[in-house]
Amino acid sequence: MFRLSEDEVDMLVSQNAIPSRQHLGGSLPYAFTEHGILMLANVIKSDRAIKMSIRIIEIFVRMREMLLAYKDILHKLEKIERNSINYDQQIMLIFEYLRQLESEEQKELAQKNRKRIGYRTNGN
Repeated sequence: MFRLSEDEVDMLVSQNAIPSRQHLGGSLPYAFTEHGILMLANVIKSDRAIKMSIRIIEIFVRMREMLLAYKDILHKLEKIERNSINYDQQIMLIFEYLRQLESEEQKELAQKNRKRIGYRTNGN
């Protein structure tokens, strides 16, 4: 069993797990770990307490499974993000090359369309 920190309590309130800090009675609440619940289940012997502790342990197991699944999803999202950043850089490079080509073409067109100055010979 451990006491929640101020930040953890703020997260609980902000995520609507607890409606407001007033419901906590003005002090920081205690929380059980999975192992703490298991130890408590060994001490308390009433049928209702045993059923509750088994249910809580099942919830902890399910939470662990969900966290592992989200960890895999998070890893995949990070990989996609890294790839998209790489693709963004490559796309920006392609656009830069296109701008350079466009400016070179405009220079060539300007060279061809400009009026020549000076003396002309019969051949020109």
